[in-house]
Amino acid sequence: MSGEVQAAAVLGGLSESEQLGEKRPGGKVRPRRIGLGDWLLPAYTVIAFVFLLIPIVYTFVFSFNDSIKSNIAWRGFTLDKWLNVCNVEGGAVCQAFGNSIVIGVVATVIATTLGTMIAIALVRYRFRARSAISLLLFLPMATPEVVLGAGLAAQFLAVGVAKDMTTIILAHTMFCISFVVVTVKARVASLDPALEEAGRDLYGSPAQVFWRVTFPLLMPGILAAALLSFALSFDDFIITNFNSGAVSTFPKYVYISASRGIPAEANVIASAVFLFALVLVVGAQVSRAARAKRLAKLG
Repeated sequence: MSGEVQAAAVLGGLSESEQLGEKRPGGKVRPRRIGLGDWLLPAYTVIAFVFLLIPIVYTFVFSFNDSIKSNIAWRGFTLDKWLNVCNVEGGAVCQAFGNSIVIGVVATVIATTLGTMIAIALVRYRFRARSAISLLLFLPMATPEVVLGAGLAAQFLAVGVAKDMTTIILAHTMFCISFVVVTVKARVASLDPALEEAGRDLYGSPAQVFWRVTFPLLMPGILAAALLSFALSFDDFIITNFNSGAVSTFPKYVYISASRGIPAEANVIASAVFLFALVLVVGAQVSRAARAKRLAKLG
């Protein structure tokens, strides 16, 4: 279809199918045929979503299963697992979940603090070995977890450090720093230097400019890095299994319980975590939409 015909189609108010169709000798437009790609991509998308959601739906449904030891076969609906989630095995599942929360929070705070400072230093300052440090920070992200876990376990054994919650926190902090640096570094590089210069022009001290101008602008990147670090720490099993000793975390508890049947209480905690994350995401989207609407009204 030539440019003149396209312009005439738009000005004449023709539909999209008429614009894309073929014109017959009599002046009628033949609708465009639906090809293989028109339905193949939507079908593939639906199948992919179903494949991803099946384990989540299974976990949520079987959290209401009236199971005794194994939670494989459906025995009936009950709310007892949700109301008495810590009663299984003397509260072992709740203890493992609590350990994962503590480890995730501590590792996230340390990794986010150190990673933010490293990201600012790499973007704002020039020093020796700057490129080498940037390259080395990517190695934990590219190295398989089994290699990191085995290497850290060997180091702790060589130094004579007993494996407990402290070694888990150190291991999680090590691989979370890389993700924090990459995330915050992108945010620092996108900042407009004129905003900080304006703060200095208004006689603000370096500390005031940082805390009142730079830090609020970096906060979205820092929060994103912190959430990513917590998710990685909470979900990690391989590195944790190498360096945990007798300490049990939620992923480790689920893996060990899989051989004899994961209890329904573990499904309850997993479902609660998923629902909590879903509420956070929906709340953030609603808050962002409301803020954009207020700004549109002010503009």
